[in-house]
Amino acid sequence: MTLQPLLQASPVIQAHAAAAIAALVLGALQFVLPRGGGRHRLMGRFWVGLMAVVALSSFGISGLRQAGPFSWIHLLSVVTLVALVRAVLYARRGNVAAHRWSMIGVYLGALVITGLFTLMPGRIMGHVVFG
Repeated sequence: MTLQPLLQASPVIQAHAAAAIAALVLGALQFVLPRGGGRHRLMGRFWVGLMAVVALSSFGISGLRQAGPFSWIHLLSVVTLVALVRAVLYARRGNVAAHRWSMIGVYLGALVITGLFTLMPGRIMGHVVFG
């Protein structure tokens, strides 16, 4: 394991990776800590902010060009931003079940599953983890 490939990457990629890793850890904590209180809300606001950074910073990354500077991952970023807004609205309206499932979906879809794709050979995080 070496951080060198990430340290040599552009600042946008570094910010994207840092926000994604922080969101991955903070999201996992949200799942295991008690929900509904002030700490959950504060951590949730921070997590939503991190996820917005992850999604928005992806538009500055264009290594997988498929349609101009964009790829399928940019569509996922749009879906993620919409899902974050919906999940926050669900919480504010008291629809806890919809909020929970939306957040679980964003965590699994936008962080875990796409995070696994970043470990593929030739990708920066693949080089970081596997050398």
